[in-house]
Amino acid sequence: MRDDTPSLPEVHRSVAVPNAAGFLRKLFAFMGPGYLVAVGYMDPGNWATALAGGSAFGYTLLAVALTSSLMAILLQALCTRVGIATGRDLAQLCRERFPKPVAYPLWLFAEAAICATDLAELIGTAIALQLLFGIPLIFGVLLTAFDAFLILWLQNKGVRWLEALVFGFIVLIFGCFAVQIAYSDPVWGEVLRGYIPSASIVTNQQQLYIAMGILGATVMPHNLYLHTAVVQSRAVGEDVAAKKEAIRFASLDSTIALSLALLINSAILITAAATFHASGNTEVAEIQEAYQLMSPLLGGTLAATLFAIALLLCGLNATVTATLSGQVVMEGFLRFRLPPVMRRLVTRLIAIIPAVIVTWIQGESGTAQLLILSQVVLSMQLPFAVIPLMMFASDKARLGALVAPRWQVVLGWTIAAVIVVLNMKVLFDALLGD
Repeated sequence: MRDDTPSLPEVHRSVAVPNAAGFLRKLFAFMGPGYLVAVGYMDPGNWATALAGGSAFGYTLLAVALTSSLMAILLQALCTRVGIATGRDLAQLCRERFPKPVAYPLWLFAEAAICATDLAELIGTAIALQLLFGIPLIFGVLLTAFDAFLILWLQNKGVRWLEALVFGFIVLIFGCFAVQIAYSDPVWGEVLRGYIPSASIVTNQQQLYIAMGILGATVMPHNLYLHTAVVQSRAVGEDVAAKKEAIRFASLDSTIALSLALLINSAILITAAATFHASGNTEVAEIQEAYQLMSPLLGGTLAATLFAIALLLCGLNATVTATLSGQVVMEGFLRFRLPPVMRRLVTRLIAIIPAVIVTWIQGESGTAQLLILSQVVLSMQLPFAVIPLMMFASDKARLGALVAPRWQVVLGWTIAAVIVVLNMKVLFDALLGD
């Protein structure tokens, strides 16, 4: 049964698109949703996996970061196509086209992914508050519940304000890491070789586990739901030509934004490899430990301070993604709408419980394992979002002239198969106790 209530109704078709304008002006009109999505590709969960991978294996896992980003660029482009072509988000399509015994488990998997993301965000934000202001970790975890009010205020200002703030934070984060790379002085020949895939990524179980964490931290399930909804904030024409143009510009927007996210993710891993792995510190997984080691290893406090500032900005930025994704998933699957601040508080309170338990029992020592585990959980949820997306993007009977090109369909289904196979490998290793 179709429900014609739009996704994110408070911002639906709220951004005007000029009919007769040059390329750059048109692109500017469509710029924004890609950066809201890109935020999820540089959240604190990415930090944990990149730090662990860089310190343990040097530049080897740069190939995973690159491959994951290329996967994400294609999948998010398919999201823009599905959202613009159908006028529906992924959650609504799943509810309308799948029987309830299929749709409801998909909803639960999506909610689990959002909670796993939120867990990483609140731990990362709490760690940043501790590093910058000395706030005890457990109190920082509790304080993160109040970021809901920031999101509510921003949403009331309009989606363009939200997009502008997110873009500004991303530029600042990029600037922080540019300085850190300059301080760490990596061997650029080794960096470039790191982007070439190595067989050890699959054969070495520890590398594979962290690689799956990087994959889960990069190609995030809830971002697929969010992107199909947020692209509908642009007031595009209803004819096929207008929708084709909108798909082209929206895909370009997300590709540029995700390319910037790849640079930031690579910078985290490169910094970890050049600073920690090169100095023999091969087991740096805790963000706090990385912060403490940076000053003596890099000969100053500036790099460490910028590291903590960038972490705080990433945590705040990712809060936007989790809040909007939560709204899209709940409204799309259940047709049940909560006020954004209430939705945010419910999601965050669910994530706070395991974070408080771990920090209470294990203190700082358990946060890295929890962060990496949350990203592996995200990877395990990926097939339940990617497979429905591919079904809808390749449905010529419903999309008609707007159906995805054959090459995108083939690559998309290949990505889905690779994700499923790698997930089965990790589960198999876990069952064997490795």
